[in-house]
Amino acid sequence: MKKIIPCLDIKNGRVVKGVNFTDLKDAGDPAEIAEFYSKSGADEIVFLDITATVEGRGTMLDVIRRTAENVKGRTPIAVGGGIRSVEDAAAVIEAGANKVGVNSAAVKRPELIAELAAKFNVVAAIDGRRASTGNFCVCINGGNELTNIDAIEWAKQCEQLGAGEILLTSFDADGTKAGYDLEMTRAIADAVNIPVTASGGAGSLEHIYEALTVGGAANALVASLFHFNELTIPQVKEYLKSKGVAVYE
Repeated sequence: MKKIIPCLDIKNGRVVKGVNFTDLKDAGDPAEIAEFYSKSGADEIVFLDITATVEGRGTMLDVIRRTAENVKGRTPIAVGGGIRSVEDAAAVIEAGANKVGVNSAAVKRPELIAELAAKFNVVAAIDGRRASTGNFCVCINGGNELTNIDAIEWAKQCEQLGAGEILLTSFDADGTKAGYDLEMTRAIADAVNIPVTASGGAGSLEHIYEALTVGGAANALVASLFHFNELTIPQVKEYLKSKGVAVYE
């Protein structure tokens, strides 16, 4: 069964969406949007505080709390952005999250994943980018810093450290609506035994279908198409069912 997961990128307490992590446009109040998606059949909601790491601060707990209250336990919430310790993760869970996502802090200190996994459900968020060498490398700090860490090897290490799933975002495809990076998604999905959520680039129903089939992803994350009312969650699920893809009702 495949999951359809809307993503709320949060900046200054508002949902935003841009292209390649820049040129951000306001898309509304996170608590209201999450409630709408929950009632529309979202299988999960991903909440990313996209400037927490760059600004060197923790996640906005009050926004998470309001969002969780609106969703009222109907839909699991995964939260990432600014989580650097077990204490940070505990605060996010206490505010209403069901899972915690880590990216930059885990790249800098991989044992953080093991520490978190001992207590919480951990999502390893990986921002991948095609390097000049042609291989896929990990970006950190909101996509501002390209490392020389191979994204496929890092995904395997995240699994070994205890991450329960991977949220894979293509920096190059993010917000372009030109389709997911199917090659990178497939390579990582084939390299690990935990679910991989494809993120970055959804521009059509066909793109979502391709991510879940050609890309081998367990779940598809969608932002712009939902935020700006180009598609609805029921439309996506009906389309996938018509193509023979099993989705949750």
